Amino acid sequence: MTPEELLAFEARWPRHSTTKGEAIRGHLGISPARYYQLLHRAASSLEGIREHPITARRVRETLALRAASRERFVG
Repeated sequence: MTPEELLAFEARWPRHSTTKGEAIRGHLGISPARYYQLLHRAASSLEGIREHPITARRVRETLALRAASRERFVG
């Protein structure tokens, strides 16, 4: 699965939902947890940024916001 494929899927399904989880399993054949691991890697790759710059930026920003939120929560 290429960064382009992952980011194209994310562009079609920008919000997490039960339906998106089912689509991840059905269309991509992987678990949602694995999908998000691969998606974060794809969003940081040169290929991903080149092919889907807006989606890649959105994914990276969302990841950074969640990390900052966890950091504030933990201390």
